[in-house]
Amino acid sequence: MQTNLSEAARHRHGADVAESVLRSCVHCGFCNATCPTYQLLGNELDGPRGRIYLMKQMFETGEVSESTRTHLDRCLTCRNCETTCPSGVQYHKLLDIGRAAVEELVPRSTGERLRNLALRAIVPNPERVKAALGVASTLRAFLPASVADKLPRHQYAPKPRPTARQSRVVLMLEGCVQPGVSPNTNAAAARILDRLGISVQPAPAAGCCGAVDYHLNAQEAGLDRARRNIDAWWPAIEDGAEAIVQTASGCGAFVKEYGFLLRDDPAYRDKAARVSALAKDLVEVLAREPLEKLGVQADKRLAFHCPCTLQHAQKLGGAVEGVLRRVGFALTAVPDGHLCCGSAGTYSITQPELSRQLRDRKMDALESGKPQLIATANIGCQMHLDGAGRTEVRHWIEIVEDTLPSQ
Repeated sequence: MQTNLSEAARHRHGADVAESVLRSCVHCGFCNATCPTYQLLGNELDGPRGRIYLMKQMFETGEVSESTRTHLDRCLTCRNCETTCPSGVQYHKLLDIGRAAVEELVPRSTGERLRNLALRAIVPNPERVKAALGVASTLRAFLPASVADKLPRHQYAPKPRPTARQSRVVLMLEGCVQPGVSPNTNAAAARILDRLGISVQPAPAAGCCGAVDYHLNAQEAGLDRARRNIDAWWPAIEDGAEAIVQTASGCGAFVKEYGFLLRDDPAYRDKAARVSALAKDLVEVLAREPLEKLGVQADKRLAFHCPCTLQHAQKLGGAVEGVLRRVGFALTAVPDGHLCCGSAGTYSITQPELSRQLRDRKMDALESGKPQLIATANIGCQMHLDGAGRTEVRHWIEIVEDTLPSQ
């Protein structure tokens, strides 16, 4: 589409990217067919095409309102529209720029600002997450269902990790929510990698990937977290670490964007590009290894929920399913597997009603083949789906490890 950005818009950071994305859209509307919020609400402005028009209007005329923000807030950033789009519109890049502009031009209510500050204070900090979970678990009986559903129903204590002993070395992003909610996930990944001749080198100075801050429109804070992680990983990268592994696909999708997000930072752009190139979802590493030597004794029928950050952001749809079938698991069919479960980072907190509807639809689809367990690849999806109180949901690497013969 043609664009005519205002002078004020042209001075915004990312204006060149916004204009490029806007011009790539041919307003065909194919994106609406796979947009979860458009399917629920049936409103043009709650689909990608409508949101693009709202942002175009804002950047060209300065016309923006609380209604603009409401429609942008309702977007899950699932990126299903990008998978569907025949023109290759990089919608999520435009959305980040548009949300930052709306945040500045239409200030939020005091309540919303406090909520977002609380989320940013707690969620990216593993120790605060653990403390909050402890308090909430004690008070579970007194909490409203919308809050109690966020607490883990199943938790598996981590077994010891192997010491670094292999010649092949990878780094692993530990994450911020996962250590408190599902502490065995990264430990299980480290033990399986060790069996395949790969050691995980600790990088304790690395923390949250930065996605929580960034997607709550504290973008500079998110980029600062990215810079700290790059600094924490860089010595090991220089020593030859072959990958930076993420077991949470949401974190992986964001780390793979470091190179783009820090493209204008002369001190970090080259390092950020290198980090993004080394970032690998766990399945990308394991798929290249001789998994037959693990001796998996698969005994469960699984449904796999492929997170949006894995299939739409990282373009790894089918990768985990391929590994699970390769080691012997039977997978049930999942109708509409491309649709979002409604977790979407903090979306389940900021948009609880829409999130719940999407979760229940997703659980119906996942359970349609009567699986014994549901597997996924992202801690946010795991918490959100398991909170429905139906079929248990676990990270796929823990399910695989449970079937290994003891050493």
